[in-house]
Amino acid sequence: MFMSRRNFLSVSSGLPALGVFASSARAWGQVPPSAYAIKGADAFPQQDPALVKDAISASHGNFARIRELVEQQPAMAGASIDWGFGDWETCLDAASHVGNKPIADFLLAHGARPTIFSAAMMGQLDVVKALIAARPGIQKTRGPHGITLLAHAKAGGADAMAVVEYLTAVGDADLAMPVQPLAAADRDMLVGKYVYGAGPRDFFTIDVQQDRLGIDRPGSPARRFLMHVGNLVFFPIGVPHAKIAFAREDGKVTHFTIADPDLLLTARRT
Repeated sequence: MFMSRRNFLSVSSGLPALGVFASSARAWGQVPPSAYAIKGADAFPQQDPALVKDAISASHGNFARIRELVEQQPAMAGASIDWGFGDWETCLDAASHVGNKPIADFLLAHGARPTIFSAAMMGQLDVVKALIAARPGIQKTRGPHGITLLAHAKAGGADAMAVVEYLTAVGDADLAMPVQPLAAADRDMLVGKYVYGAGPRDFFTIDVQQDRLGIDRPGSPARRFLMHVGNLVFFPIGVPHAKIAFAREDGKVTHFTIADPDLLLTARRT
């Protein structure tokens, strides 16, 4: 079960920031599904988070697996997950941004909700035109992980070339992310463990994989890439409104602060 930061903080108001996050085991996925699938005081039974993650991962390219999951649980065709900080992705989103039309067709046939992103990838020019006419500027909206609408159309290949040409003519469908270069030395000095509470899982790990900086923590759905906006301030991929700012004392990185509209948290390097 995934609890929104806003809802969690609303029931925990008045607690110190570190105390709030130290006690947020459910929000961070530290409670096994069997412990709350039915017994939760504030929710009906929900889809198993592990299966949701499996379904969305499979929707990128494992047709046999997503078909198996949807046949077992038809509602899985519309499943969605917050990979972290509000980077939401549905099964159809996953198929759309990688250009997997067979999986997208299967999901749509089983009740997945179509979007402008799926329409762009599928080459549905009239649909894309109608949505932009109804809501001018919607082409600027980004999909999961910050992937642009034009990128979705390009993923559709030859069948979506008319959409690519249209979006290129309209403009603003492939705006660059506000990122700045980061020197390797500056990147590497951020690597380490950062603790924000007293619990055994109350920490983040900053590391470098495939030459890219990322953040992770125990129980999280997935490691998130960090995008540099300057002065050692970053945002998790796909969520530019969330900021992770590193601070230095006496030339050494000592802590970082996560800030977005719903939370404020400081984690100190060990």
